[in-house]
Amino acid sequence: MSKKRGNRRLSRELALRALYQWQLTGDDLAHLLVQAETAEEYPDANGEFLKKLLEGVLDQADALNLALAQHLDRPVGQLSPIEHGILLLGAFELSHSLDVPYKVAINEAVNLAKAYGGTDGHKYVNGVLDKLAKAVRRTEIEAAARP
Repeated sequence: MSKKRGNRRLSRELALRALYQWQLTGDDLAHLLVQAETAEEYPDANGEFLKKLLEGVLDQADALNLALAQHLDRPVGQLSPIEHGILLLGAFELSHSLDVPYKVAINEAVNLAKAYGGTDGHKYVNGVLDKLAKAVRRTEIEAAARP
């Protein structure tokens, strides 16, 4: 695994922790970034990518929740904070990080769910983000399906 890729993976993990805190406390972006920067692992993270994720999710949270709601089996408010945070990150990457292939965005979210979510949470995250990807990355998915 390349160092840059590892940095992004760690950045996603730190972003998830920050989003968990945000959901429980309502802290603002500046406070969340300071908290993330104090994490022991932060020096190995891609700080720029972490900031992009947090800024993007906080700025687009309402739109991301609307996009996700179409593919959920329950109201957004009934999601666990961990699954909600993972789905927000995945939805943001699918919708706004077009440099990240859709399969990578989904896989990274699934890996976070395996590490931090409930027993079968990764299956739920995979299913929801797969449906969202078909809506927001249709052209990319169709191109990948061609021989």
